[in-house]
Amino acid sequence: MNIYILILLLSVCVASFAQILLKKSAAKTYSSPIREYLNFYVICGYGMMFLSMFLTVFSYRGLDFSNVPVIESLGYVVVMLLSYLFFREKITKRKIFGMAIILAGIFVYYR
Repeated sequence: MNIYILILLLSVCVASFAQILLKKSAAKTYSSPIREYLNFYVICGYGMMFLSMFLTVFSYRGLDFSNVPVIESLGYVVVMLLSYLFFREKITKRKIFGMAIILAGIFVYYR
């Protein structure tokens, strides 16, 4: 397997965890607007997004530009799974159907 694909998959996972941290921060109430934006979850979340951006740009070195959006779409699946694990969000039939379409599109693209 191409190392650049692995780097891009790592980037997708890092961005997904960053979104979970930002959602966790958004669910809390804060005493001031400054604390709302300068807290552990927000700083770590945006830091991870920044890291994800660099990993994605680095992965462009060894991948075709047409492959990257296809692999990035796996982020939807990862975020859904992480939301279930961390927030106990329900995975409905509609979500499963949507994820099946995304995974089928990835499968069709790479076949």
